[in-house]
Amino acid sequence: MEDLRVEELARRTETSVDTIRFYQKRRLLAPPRREGRVAWYGPEHVARLQQIRELQGRGFSLAVIRRLLDGELDAIDAPLAAAVADAGGEELVSLDELAARAGVPAALLDTVVQEGLLLPRTRDGDPRFAGSDAAILTAGLTLLEVGLPLPSLLALARRHRDATRDIAEEAVQLFDAHVREPLRHSSESPADQAAQLVDAFRTLLPAVTTLVAHHFRSVLLEVAQEHLESVGEPAELDAARAEPGWSAAAGEAAP
Repeated sequence: MEDLRVEELARRTETSVDTIRFYQKRRLLAPPRREGRVAWYGPEHVARLQQIRELQGRGFSLAVIRRLLDGELDAIDAPLAAAVADAGGEELVSLDELAARAGVPAALLDTVVQEGLLLPRTRDGDPRFAGSDAAILTAGLTLLEVGLPLPSLLALARRHRDATRDIAEEAVQLFDAHVREPLRHSSESPADQAAQLVDAFRTLLPAVTTLVAHHFRSVLLEVAQEHLESVGEPAELDAARAEPGWSAAAGEAAP
C-alpha cells in the first residue's frame, strides 16, 4: 500500500481528519512520517484505525482501546473489559431517538446528560443510550407532573449521583481486591482466569444492582414514614400504611 496524506487516510478509513489528529493527541495513533511539511501515513495507520473502529463498535472507551492495542491489558483483563462494555446487552439508541421515545424535548434531555444524570455509552465513537432509559425519563416526568420543581429535582439527582459514584468506586475496589486479584494470582490458566472473572462480574452486577435498589426503596419508605408520623394527618397515615412494605420499613411486621 502506498503512503497516504491525511485526507487520503481519512477517506480510506471513513474517519474525519479531525478525528485522526485527535487520536494522535490521545496516543491512539502513531505520528506520521514527515518529509518537510508533508505528513505521510502508511498501512499500519490504516490497520490501526480499523482496529479502533472495530473496538469502538464493541463499546470500548478510547482509554481502554489504547491499552488493548498497546498490550497493556493482559489475557485476564481484556475479556473483563469486553464484558463491562457489553453489560446489559440492551438496545442502544441516539439522544434524539431516546427523547422521542420518552416524549421529552431533546434540549431538556441534553441538559440532563450534561449534568451527568444520564450516562451514555460509546458505540462507534458516538454516545448512545439504553432503550430502558426511556422508562427512567418517564418516571422523572411523573415527578414533575405532581408538582416537584425541576431545579430541586436536578439538585437532588446530582447529590444522588455523587453519593452513588462514591459507593460504586468502593464496590469496584472490593471486586478488584477480593475477586480479580486472587484470580490473577491463582494457578489457573489465563483462559480459565479470564472466564471465571467474567462469570463473577456477570453474577455480581445484577445482584449488587438489586440490593442497592431494594435498600434505597426501604430507606425511602422509612424516612417517609418517620416524616408523616411527625407531621402527617390521620388520613394521610392510614393511606400510607396501606402501601406494601410500609410498616416493614420502620422495623414492624408487615400486615
